[in-house]
Amino acid sequence: MQWSRAGAVVLLLAALGVGVTKASSRSSTFPLSTPCNAPALAAPYTGPLTVRSVDSFGCVGHWAYIWATVGTGVHEIGVTEVLHYDAARGLWRNASRVKYCDHHLLPAYVQLWGCNSN
Repeated sequence: MQWSRAGAVVLLLAALGVGVTKASSRSSTFPLSTPCNAPALAAPYTGPLTVRSVDSFGCVGHWAYIWATVGTGVHEIGVTEVLHYDAARGLWRNASRVKYCDHHLLPAYVQLWGCNSN
């Protein structure tokens, strides 16, 4: 009985080792230095609806959400937006919530916080 358990443990460890080796050998074109901070995520929003303050934000890979206040005075309003990182240009771009939220194409974290408010 003990030998069969020891054999099962060895096989399990070998399988995990193969899984880790295969997972770590994959490469991605996504840069590791993607900025996930309030200024980088607010940058796409300029003009009359410039981001004035950021209440919350979060990133998963090349997707992000931002809860922010835009506008000034009586035109001030809180918004929630979803963004996608454009690796070729090295910047965040607004992503259509209709396209990505309604079809559940986002990572769960961004879907939860970026799609379930105004």
